[in-house]
Amino acid sequence: MVKLLDYADQDQNLEANPNPFALVTAAHLRARQTKHNPEQRYQATRTLVRLLYTHGWSRQRVLDLFSVLDWMMRLPDGLAQQLWRDIAQIEGETQMKYVTSVERLAIEQGMQQGEARGHAEGEAEGEAAVLTRQLNKRFGPLSPETAQRLQSATPEQLEVWTDRILDAPTLAAVFSEH
Repeated sequence: MVKLLDYADQDQNLEANPNPFALVTAAHLRARQTKHNPEQRYQATRTLVRLLYTHGWSRQRVLDLFSVLDWMMRLPDGLAQQLWRDIAQIEGETQMKYVTSVERLAIEQGMQQGEARGHAEGEAEGEAAVLTRQLNKRFGPLSPETAQRLQSATPEQLEVWTDRILDAPTLAAVFSEH
């Protein structure tokens, strides 16, 4: 059994070690150190990515370790995009293409899809919150079941219910299936 924090003062040894677990340990320690500082996390991630290219590992090992680094040291979108530009530069300097442009585009597309999904979920949550306020004001406090129904509704359902609140004489009429 090993306590990773015991290696906190051994950054240089971990980074120079050819064992991939040393790099993962360094990433874990750097992730903890930079938890609330995105710029420092970006710099640390960039340093560790550069190390991936210096150990002479196979393409698959580099990709696998990069996936671990990316997962452990999540960056805000702007810094993640800057890291991709840095990777392209590092690959140009080292003449090693480990992360192909197709893989990079696929990862960027995945990030954009996740961002769009998060945006849609945020809109639905906001619409549910407004509808909840309106229903409370018009019909009084909502039952826990009604509140849960609002929270789990699709955006389409929320839109229909929001339109119905203007004319519905009762709470049941807002949610009716007509």
